[in-house]
Order: sequence, then C-alpha cells, then structure tokens
Amino acid sequence: MTAKRVLVAYGSRHGATAGIASQIGTALREDGLDAVVLPADDVDDVRGFDAVVLGGSLYAGRWSGKALHCAERNEHYLKHRPVFLFSSGPVDSSADQHEIAPVPAVSRQMERLGAREHVTFGGSITMYTPGPIAKVLVRFGKGGDFRNTERIRNWAHHISGELTAAA
Repeated sequence: MTAKRVLVAYGSRHGATAGIASQIGTALREDGLDAVVLPADDVDDVRGFDAVVLGGSLYAGRWSGKALHCAERNEHYLKHRPVFLFSSGPVDSSADQHEIAPVPAVSRQMERLGAREHVTFGGSITMYTPGPIAKVLVRFGKGGDFRNTERIRNWAHHISGELTAAA
C-alpha cells in the first residue's frame, strides 16, 4: 500500500508561517505519509493529494490572501478530501495558553470546504523580519518567536493519526 499523499500549503509574508508548514511536513513524513510542502501561490491543483493542510499568516485580524486564494481556487476538490487549516499570528504566548477561534475569513473557509479543524499557532516578529511595523514592534519589546515546535509537531502527528485511522 502506498503512503497517503498530503499537501501542506501555506500563505506566508515573511517566512514564519512557511516555517510552521515545514515543521508539519517533517512530522507527517516521520509518520510515514508522503508530505509535500508548497507555497499556496504554487498550488493550482490538489487532485493528486489524499489530504490537504492549508495555513496562513494573520495580519490585523486577516488571514493570508495567498491562503484564501488557494482555498477558493481549489474549493471544488478540497471539499472531497480531508482538509485541516491553521493560522499563525499572535506575537505573544496566547496561542499556547488557550484555543484561539479562527478569524471570520477562516471560519467561512472551514464551512465552505468542510474542513475538519483549525488551530492557531504563535507567530514570529524578530529583528530580521522586514518592514517598518516589525521594526517598531521589536524596538518596543513586542517581538519574538512564539512558534511552539512541540505544539506544531503534536498537531501534525494528530493529523497523521486521523488519516491513517481512516485508511
């Protein structure tokens, strides 16, 4: 039997969400799944995948346009396979302290796609993050890398468990 093929697509502006997607892909492969990690902009057809994990960065309460467009572009086919959504964004420890409800655009996509679940992970703004807003946040002590590798990997292993149990 061949391994289930899972697409991990992401919309990332400065790389933090791409890093989360990469960690998810690695954990899925460790569990024996064939995971492919791609930028959401590069995903034109999901038919070659048994399941899809789609993530987007959050900025000012809005989910990544790249992730949204990917979902809309592939909506018909996403409805017919397991879909898991994630967001990255809070630049504090709130995502580790309690579950954060999806922003309205993600809630709409969950319903339209029949997504199984959504999770929000902490984001990252460091001195290496480009842009004036990032520089100001870091200067005033509001930056940091709040991506929790253990939590990300646990969620990916949870997805693996769901996909292999359904086999």
